[in-house]
Order: sequence, then structure tokens, then C-alpha cells
Amino acid sequence: MERAIERQRVVLQHLRPSSTSSSLENIQSSLNASICAAGDSAAYHRSTVYGDDVVIVAAYRTALCKSKRGGFKDTYPDDLLAPVLKAVIEKTNVNPSEVGDIVVGTVLAPGSQRASECRMAAFYAGFPETVPVRTVNRQCSSGLQAVADVAASIKAGFYDIGIGAGLESMTANPMAWEGSVNPRVKTMAQAQDCLLPMGVTSENVAHRFSVTRQEQDQAAVESHRKAAAATASGKFKEEIIPVATKIVDPKTGDEKPVTISVDDGIRPNASLSDLGKLKPVFKKDGTTTAGNSSQVSDGAGAVLLMKRSVATQKGLPILGVFRTFAAVGVDPAIMGVGPAAAIPAAVKAAGLELDDIDLFEINEAFASQFVYCRKKLDLDPEKINVNGGAMAIGHPLGATGARCVATLLHEMKRRGKDCRFGVISMCIGTGMGAAAVFERGDSVDELCNARKIETNNLLSKDAR
Repeated sequence: MERAIERQRVVLQHLRPSSTSSSLENIQSSLNASICAAGDSAAYHRSTVYGDDVVIVAAYRTALCKSKRGGFKDTYPDDLLAPVLKAVIEKTNVNPSEVGDIVVGTVLAPGSQRASECRMAAFYAGFPETVPVRTVNRQCSSGLQAVADVAASIKAGFYDIGIGAGLESMTANPMAWEGSVNPRVKTMAQAQDCLLPMGVTSENVAHRFSVTRQEQDQAAVESHRKAAAATASGKFKEEIIPVATKIVDPKTGDEKPVTISVDDGIRPNASLSDLGKLKPVFKKDGTTTAGNSSQVSDGAGAVLLMKRSVATQKGLPILGVFRTFAAVGVDPAIMGVGPAAAIPAAVKAAGLELDDIDLFEINEAFASQFVYCRKKLDLDPEKINVNGGAMAIGHPLGATGARCVATLLHEMKRRGKDCRFGVISMCIGTGMGAAAVFERGDSVDELCNARKIETNNLLSKDAR
């Protein structure tokens, strides 16, 4: 034990060279008092002593609406993003000039156009010209990638406060390939599979892993049921920022001012019998239908991150702590299996095990891949998408990751001590998966509920 304590003291001296001997003794005492370690693993970093955890102090989203015919069909993309950017600043009273960067995950719009729209949205939201903006595109995980990029930049010391956001208007920018395809693609099967329609990859997953039509339809029914219940009970009100916009009558051209604050794709009365009547879309004898696939949607989300010491100094409540992120590659022909590979990687990087995770937000791109990943990882269904998922709420590609952060962290806050760790994950077109681990904000200072070391009573494996 003395060797372990001495090791920690030496490390602290290097990390805090300006600390006095008395403060070092206090820190050493604190470490000695918290001998229980998270998972007996040095991989699980606890840095609350130094204040350099990356924390989330606000996470909001717009409602998600059906593209082409929903509440945002006549809303410009920048007018979707601006309200959530404004909300994370106004609701925390953070000076917008202190934000080091705004990173926006977005997929479908031409890159330079969307980058300009995001910059314009920042101005609409009240950010000064000194705050930079950039976009990131990792397809369906772009919103989560934006959050991870900001967390990494804060950890690296590039800045102390940043915003990770997501934006997609699938009304304004439908999924389509622009320009010609390199004929070389025909010479390599994996490259050619990158061009497969996502619905075809869903059929491939269902066929290869024997996911039945009934399993898929049942997952869709559950998604709508949970989302309808969450909406009725007011759970989403904490995360949704109302957006004042307009609806244009396609026949008369008349404009009607509206405020959109409720997801409009949820079908509370969805049933197995109704879904069973729908025909497969991508394969004549297939199982993927419009009813057991994610909805094509419009929406945006924003997450305000900062260094813990800054949040503490400002007196801001901590909604969550960003722990780890992982992106992995998988076979493009079955891209939907991505979460089954990414989740274990992210959880392991946090020094945890799957059983330690209390809640999962796994994007329901298609019921086939969602069911497969759930079964492959042997996850408790009661822990997954407890407020519904993309089959009910919608999947605006670049915004989904940010939406999931808002949904997950607000649910973790509601559950309190019964919910400590949460995971967000999604599959990614062309064959990838991404996942991130979050910890509830008010639980990290007490180590008493971490897994205890069974032998030697040491702080980590390195201390043996």
C-alpha cells in the first residue's frame, strides 16, 4: 500500500508542480480514502482532483420532424441550428465570446454551403465574429463525432469551452449521389459495397443473422410505444427547444406562423398487425419496410462542453461527463453491425464492462441491425432506448448523435443514483460504427459505487 500511495504522490507532483506540500497531503488523503477503483483498471481515468474532466453542462435539440411533409419542411437549415446554439448559451448564461469552437456534424448538404450556413446560424444565435465554426462528416455518427471532437480539443488544451452540434434538413438535402462514380469501383467488392443502398445492407443483416420480420416489426412497435409515452409524460420537454417557423401551404402558397416543439413522426397506435401489412421496400421477399426503418427527418441539436474546473468556477450544474469515444470499421455490406463492434471498444476504453452500463441509446437505423446488435451484445432490452428511438422519433443523419446526447443525459439525470453510466452508439454508412461513454454528472466525485478490487486493495493494476 505504501508503494501505491508513494506512486500516486509522485504522479501528483508532476501533474501539479505548483502544489504545496499541504495540498499534496490532502490529495493523498483523498486518494487513500477512495481505495475502491473503477473496474480494477488503469484505463478508467478519474481526474476530478485536477478539474480537467470534460463535462457537459447543457444539451438541447429541436423536435424532429418528417422531411418533405413535417413541421420543418419550409424551414431553412440555418434556422434549425440557430435556436439550439442560442439555447445552450442563454440557459447557462455563458458568454458566447468564451466559446473556443463550434463543431457541427452534418452529412448531406454540399460541404462549403453547409459550412457557410452553420456560420450564419452562429451569427443568428448571437455569437460574435471571433468564435470559429467548422463542420464534420462521419455520416450517421456526425453529431456524436462533433461532440467527441470538441471533447478531445478541450482535453488537448486547445480551448476550455466548446459546442458540439448536429444539423440535417433531409427536406432541403435529400440522399443522392452527385456526379459520376469512378468505374474502378467495379474491380473491388468492398469498394462496391460502399455504394449499397442502406436498405439493402439492412436486408443483408437480416438474412445473414436470421433476424425475422416479426422481430423487426416488434422492435418498431416498441420504439413508437416508448416514444409516445415519453412525449405524453413530458419527458422530452426538458431537451426540446421550441422553434418558431412557418408552414407554407403547397397549393395556395400561404404562410402560417407556427412553433414546433413536438416530434411529429411518432405513431402511438402502431401495431404488429398494421406493420405486417407493409410491403418490403428493398427486396421483393425481404423484411425491411418503411415501418421498421428509421424515419427520414429534419432537426438539429447542440451540446455545450467545458473543462470541469471552468464549469465549477462558473457555478454550472454538470449534466454529464464525457468519458470515451470509439469509431471502428466493419464490412460495408452489413454496415448495421457497427454498434456491436463499437460499443465494446468504447466501454473497454473507459475501463468498464457492458454490465456497468445503465442506459443505452442505440440508433435505430433499421430494426434488423438494432435487433442484431442487441442480441449480439446480450443487452437488457429494458436498458435500451427507453424513450424510443429513430424508428419513431426520426433520424436526421448529422443531428442524430447530438440528439442522442440530449436524450441520454436528461434521462440519466431523471434516474439519479440508479443510473451512472450511459452509452450512445450508431452504425455508419460504408461500414463503420461509433460509440461514446458518458457518466452522470453528479456521481463522479464519489467512488463508493465503483467496482471494488477484490484482492491486494490496490488502486490499479499498475500499482502492483
